[in-house]
Amino acid sequence: MANLTLSVDEQAAARAREAAQKMGISLNQFIRDQIDRLAGADQRTREAEAYLASAGRGNSGGWQFNRAELQRDV
Repeated sequence: MANLTLSVDEQAAARAREAAQKMGISLNQFIRDQIDRLAGADQRTREAEAYLASAGRGNSGGWQFNRAELQRDV
């Protein structure tokens, strides 16, 4: 695990610690979770793009939207 050093305003850090404590976690854990999410964002994007590429664009079988047909059913 890598160690990171951050420079943060003391008052902001204190408020962040209080907010994290209200969530039931440490500020350290909160920051670790955020970094994990950020690091995984690229992977989720690649997975979504692969899914969309494999899903295709769909096929309407030649059907076209016709507002008049829709209104008749009302």
